[in-house]
Amino acid sequence: MSAQPLTQVLILLLASVVVVAVARRQGLPPILGYLVVGMLLGPLALGVLPNGEATHALAEIGVVFLLFTLGLDFHWARMLAMRREVFGLGAAQLLAVGVVAIGVLHALGVGWAAAAVTGGAIAMSSTAIVLQQLTDQSELNRTHGRLAFAVLLFQDIAFVPLLALATALARGEGAFTGLGVARLVVEGLLALLLVLAIGRWLLRPLFYEIAHSRLRELFTLTVLLVVLSCAWITQLVGLSMALGAFLAGMMLAETEYRHQVESAVRPFRELLLGLFFISVGMLLDVRLLYQQFLLVTGLLALLLVSKSLLMSLATRLYVDSTFKAVRTSVVLAGGGEFGVALLTILVPEPQLVPARVSQPLLAALVVSMVLSPLLIRYNRRIARALLGERGPPGTAMEREAAAAGEVARREHVILCGFGRVGQNIARVLESQGFEYLAIDLDPARIRRAREAGDAVLFGDSADEELLRLAGIDAASAVIVTFANPAVSVGIVRAVRRLRADVPVLVRTQDDAGLSELTAAGVTDVVPETFEASLMLVSQVLLLLNLPPARVLRMISGIRASRYATLRTIFRHEGAQVVDESHAFREELRTIVLPPASWAVGRKIDEVRARGADVTFTAVRRHGITGREPAGDTELRDGDVVVILGTPEALEHAEAVLLAG
Repeated sequence: MSAQPLTQVLILLLASVVVVAVARRQGLPPILGYLVVGMLLGPLALGVLPNGEATHALAEIGVVFLLFTLGLDFHWARMLAMRREVFGLGAAQLLAVGVVAIGVLHALGVGWAAAAVTGGAIAMSSTAIVLQQLTDQSELNRTHGRLAFAVLLFQDIAFVPLLALATALARGEGAFTGLGVARLVVEGLLALLLVLAIGRWLLRPLFYEIAHSRLRELFTLTVLLVVLSCAWITQLVGLSMALGAFLAGMMLAETEYRHQVESAVRPFRELLLGLFFISVGMLLDVRLLYQQFLLVTGLLALLLVSKSLLMSLATRLYVDSTFKAVRTSVVLAGGGEFGVALLTILVPEPQLVPARVSQPLLAALVVSMVLSPLLIRYNRRIARALLGERGPPGTAMEREAAAAGEVARREHVILCGFGRVGQNIARVLESQGFEYLAIDLDPARIRRAREAGDAVLFGDSADEELLRLAGIDAASAVIVTFANPAVSVGIVRAVRRLRADVPVLVRTQDDAGLSELTAAGVTDVVPETFEASLMLVSQVLLLLNLPPARVLRMISGIRASRYATLRTIFRHEGAQVVDESHAFREELRTIVLPPASWAVGRKIDEVRARGADVTFTAVRRHGITGREPAGDTELRDGDVVVILGTPEALEHAEAVLLAG
């Protein structure tokens, strides 16, 4: 018996690796692979995986971590800027879908109270699937992504009274009393205020002390404690765990530790989210689907079409484009985990909702969740097809990659790595009229860079096929900016196999790996430590009135000898990072302006007058990027504003742009 759980885990891991790998190879969303694994191995199909409470608890924590990381990118000022979409569009969507569903269900013999819960369940969409897929496609900051997020946030809030009503009906308690409603509202507000108070007055000093301890494990443990504590507080009073985690993320977004927090949470989030998608697939009863195929298919089609139509009509009131409204409705057409949770409470009570209605409806909702990744993946094409319009093919990321491909056919510089050094080089090349194409493996960095108009490809710089796509044949130089010499050696060897004559420059931190890089065929190596020493000593010698020509000859001689003079040093074995929190490092940030942002309709100088002590490096509008915008540039709805500054200055500037 002791080996049985281990056997189940091994089967789960094997099936996940195979199915997700096949999905990725076929260009399908990985989420779809997880859903298929759960559907095939769940208790309603092959029965390999148990449908226990522990599985559902871990899966729910996966959603908690997803909403927490989204809160890190969605701080309080942005929440205020989107209040119209959250409480206006969110309420309109829920009422439009819910009222129509309630009418149909009541006509089928369902009581008004049970019909209200079931209608609310039908109106729900999957927060985890929608947000994860939109993030993977770099569409969360686009109009349809922003509106979808606002609706999902309102649905999370509306889930609380619907859950309370469903529980009361299942217990035979009937409708709410006025006192019960007032108590629920007061408890919810107190929980939200408690979470906000913790975030406002405790999180910054807490993380300040933890960060200065320089213990990575302690920092990770503190992040886990904060996330789960806030989720526990909101669950304790009947609110969703995900809402508490989202608020905690919003509070931490106001601090300079947001990026460290996100990197600490990411491994847990990805693992638990995979388990969540598997648990959703386990809910699908394959036998019922086979026995009542026509009924479930008809309900599925009715569900997707009616939700899309009603959502389009509601969204059209908030945007000036029918195309954007339809895209938003396609993204939210599928069912959601909260809707499934509401139905599972009512299914065992046939006196509330007859089995002939509840069972096929539950199957249709789960199938719609399985189809959601595909609907979201191709939402642009579906919207074009429904409206009979023609437009540029492919997703946003595919179009950005195609634009980068145009650069690859011209003379350009290839930047391997688009971190701090790579971006600095890119800015200088751009200022001198040289084109570049960067390659990087960080999806979040690539998403922000593409929003700002930079030509960046996702992938491994040592991949020869990717180097061909990046235009190695037309490149005038290759610059490797990775600090790890072993990574750089692999990239240089790949470049030399494809082209022997292109100049290759490599950045390193010191002289480690210098001989291997030279043997691999590098043109020149620039060690940061040595170059910093050379700059300092040259300045000192000039201040000591040494002739500039003599200083230049000395510097050139040291470089020609591969920095031999600078290698006779004693290394400090206990050296540590001076500033692990990176609180004083300037960085770039992209901010998308929602319609209700304070800065919309105002000039950049007005934003600066409010205390935004940052550099405005670019404004991107309708796909056109304007570098170094003038102070009288008027900002508009949907602009992508690129700013440069310290983390604290960036947080304040974002708050000014969004909320004034």
